[in-house]
Amino acid sequence: MVARTVIPIDENWQFKQADKQGDEYRAVSQFPTNVHLDLMHHNLIPDPFIGKNENDVQWVGEAQWTYKTTFASPVISSGAKAVLAFDGLDTFATVLLNGKVILETDSMFIPERVDVTNHLSHSGDNELVITFDSAYLRGWQRVEKYPNHKWSCWNGDNSRLAVRKAQYHWGWDWGPALLTCGPWRPVNLEIYESRLTDLYTSVDIDESLKRAKVIAHTTTEGAEATHVRVDVSLNGKEVAAETIPAAETASVTFHISSPELWYPIRYGKQPLYTIKATLLANGVSIDTISKKIGLRRARLVEHELEDQPGTSFFFEINNIPIFCGGSNWIPADNFIPRISPKRYRDWVKLVADGNQFMIRVWGGGLYEEAAFYEACDEMGILVWHDFMFGCGNYPVWPELLESIDREARVNVTRLRHHPCIVIWAGNNEDYQLAEQENLEYDPKDTNQDNWLQSNFPARYIYEKVLADVCKDLIPDVPYHYGSPWGGKDTTDPTIGDLHQWNVWHGSQEKYQNFDKLVGRFVSEFGMEAFPSVKTIDAYLPQGKDDPDRYPQSSTVDFHNKAAGHERRLALYLVENMRYGPDPLEQYVYSTQLMQAECLASAYRLWKREWRGPSREYCGGALVWQINDCWPVTSWAICDYYLRPKHAYYTVKREMAPISIGMTRREHQYPKDKYTRVYIDTKIKVEIWGSNLMLEDLTVDCVVKAWDVETGKETFSKTVATSMVLPSNRSTEIYAMEVPVSEPKAGLEGRTVVASYLYQSGKQIARYVNWPEPLKYMHLQKPKHLTAELAADGKSVAVQAEVPVKGVAVECEDDAVTFDDNLVDIVPGEVVHIGVSGASSNTLITTRYLNMLS
Repeated sequence: MVARTVIPIDENWQFKQADKQGDEYRAVSQFPTNVHLDLMHHNLIPDPFIGKNENDVQWVGEAQWTYKTTFASPVISSGAKAVLAFDGLDTFATVLLNGKVILETDSMFIPERVDVTNHLSHSGDNELVITFDSAYLRGWQRVEKYPNHKWSCWNGDNSRLAVRKAQYHWGWDWGPALLTCGPWRPVNLEIYESRLTDLYTSVDIDESLKRAKVIAHTTTEGAEATHVRVDVSLNGKEVAAETIPAAETASVTFHISSPELWYPIRYGKQPLYTIKATLLANGVSIDTISKKIGLRRARLVEHELEDQPGTSFFFEINNIPIFCGGSNWIPADNFIPRISPKRYRDWVKLVADGNQFMIRVWGGGLYEEAAFYEACDEMGILVWHDFMFGCGNYPVWPELLESIDREARVNVTRLRHHPCIVIWAGNNEDYQLAEQENLEYDPKDTNQDNWLQSNFPARYIYEKVLADVCKDLIPDVPYHYGSPWGGKDTTDPTIGDLHQWNVWHGSQEKYQNFDKLVGRFVSEFGMEAFPSVKTIDAYLPQGKDDPDRYPQSSTVDFHNKAAGHERRLALYLVENMRYGPDPLEQYVYSTQLMQAECLASAYRLWKREWRGPSREYCGGALVWQINDCWPVTSWAICDYYLRPKHAYYTVKREMAPISIGMTRREHQYPKDKYTRVYIDTKIKVEIWGSNLMLEDLTVDCVVKAWDVETGKETFSKTVATSMVLPSNRSTEIYAMEVPVSEPKAGLEGRTVVASYLYQSGKQIARYVNWPEPLKYMHLQKPKHLTAELAADGKSVAVQAEVPVKGVAVECEDDAVTFDDNLVDIVPGEVVHIGVSGASSNTLITTRYLNMLS
């Protein structure tokens, strides 16, 4: 018996436009690939990311495209079979082998396998031809075929709801409409008599964390194998091994005492056990599968709370409650085949380095590449995973339901060994759409036939099809019907998760009021900002010399897909700070400062509500979003080229193991219930500490104040000594009136207050609180603002003689990166910022609020 062999079909691929008479085949740019990459490679279309070229390539998505290659027939022994395995075809594909149709597909998300034993050539090469139809046009045909369905969506158009393809390809409020097609994942030819089709584990860790029961399950195709050997190892050392008789399904149980557990970043290490199954025929290996698994005890905790209604919503890993500060993830490119494993790792490392614990794979993208999840496993980043449905009322004809069931089963099976994935959710905002569009949705109605007959039949997908898949395949992983979902509706802040869009969208609240907009778990919130000026210069056709190089130009506007973005950016800027559109560099800085202040405010105020056992009033906050799929002005905190915006750093500071928070509130005490005149007004600051570590801390808290107009220190006091900050929660420290030298003189509006935590005399946290809105302050321009590179080139020392808001350190050299940025400077203090890639001749410059006023 021969071992299974895998022959990549990745050479000699060519493509052409199928519906253009006389078009010639050309070599592909890479493999796997898609049509836009290949057309760009041959200069047949311009780069859609530059200027307004997106408009000029729309025809590509309405054309048909053919890909073909040839490959030699392998030797196939008697009793063996040959199978062509297509890991991903995007989307409506007709596959011919040697002139015969062997496969037709209509889902980008489902890998396909075809037995081609009897189709292979015996005399020469084999010709494999794949023709891709327009997903956009096929989608509209399906819409017209089902006129009784209530087609409704946000972003893109209704044709996307009828097609199982990455929904963001139709365009979103942060991305272009680029309808791709092509063989976007590998194609292989497999030869075997028997093979292992799956290897997965069920892991049970007792509450003491001292014992792990690992059940390894294997599934086998073919009857020729005699045994399966399962090996468990850690760091190359064998932990356990057992050989069992081969069967279509087989399992073996291992008991591991004192297991090395997988923890989220900062809470422990991320050891990954290797589990390997070897298929044997009379002692000879004929196939193997190997996977890395993490042993961890994970729970979604939804219990009653003290002093507040509703229930908690937080994740507990190995008995440790985790405040899941983190980000939402969209696909990192419109052209997925060019995202390298290194680029995935670099993105996940940005998340990890940014003190974030969780990343949410959003439902309008895709079931990601293995490199993404492997990086999350290795770096300890928890993953919230949506199924691929977003912002729509999806149809449910029988063949589509069957396809969705296949899609869910194959992708959950592919991903279920990853310890990083701690929850699956049915969709993104589809219940919210049902509520806002007044669809027929009664949560109390449990009759599934009624769901199918209603004008919101997609409920059947989330509450029946996907729920059954998760119950069958991953019964130990929480399944949430949607995001947001829970409570009396999707805006209920007391149960389940919440998408808090009343800053930017909705009622357009001030971001200073984020404390009033809290939920048990805020899985989306955000604020827009321009990307790096370098990124803008990269998409302008003439770069720095482009006549459209100003904030309101048509090209710059084109690279912002959010409806009403001009008004909303202007609103939040004009409410908060003095700014102008020129020069571009200072305007970009202003938008990034505003975004940074906004998002830091949310993390700071919501983490304050992580108050300890039975008082987990907020269990997580996931900013929309970490990344971009093209160069654009969006809600991302890092742009397409992985350049962090300033919000990345303010979020990093708020999510540090130890942080100190402050808020400033006005309290009015009228003399009686009628007066408008005799009102005693007091401006108070509240101070709290957040300790996300697992040990109590004993700290001192120092408060200082300065007059922003004179630069003089007006107050300094240790307000708490030897105070215990209990582990893994926030604790109130002190409240006081804003310290001023002369009461009732309006000096609060020019007094900046800083608070510091010290442990054994060493400063471990700082926060500077400013009167808001910032635009009312008469900030002084510093005469002695310095950013000095240390002799070893590893840090920058920043200081000034007056309070300076939002000092950004900048460098033209992209190889120079900073550990922190956008720091508030007060007199008498030096802030040190870590730097990488600098040398003695590196030029570092600064920018700050009101620099040009």
